[in-house]
Amino acid sequence: MRWEDDEFDSEDGNDTIPCPYCQEPIHEDSQRCPHCENYISREDAPPARKPPWIVLGLLVCLLIVILWIMNH
Repeated sequence: MRWEDDEFDSEDGNDTIPCPYCQEPIHEDSQRCPHCENYISREDAPPARKPPWIVLGLLVCLLIVILWIMNH
């Protein structure tokens, strides 16, 4: 559903801009698009999880150090 430009009233301070992802109109100060639910900027987005291979690599390194210490 596309919103028409005349549905928004800029007189009450609710200025809108198009979402950079879906082009639907959103409020200027929105952190997230209510239509496509993408965050507008990286600063607003939650921190990304670390890739599983990094966690697995750290665990393997820790295991190697523990085994090395136990054998000496």
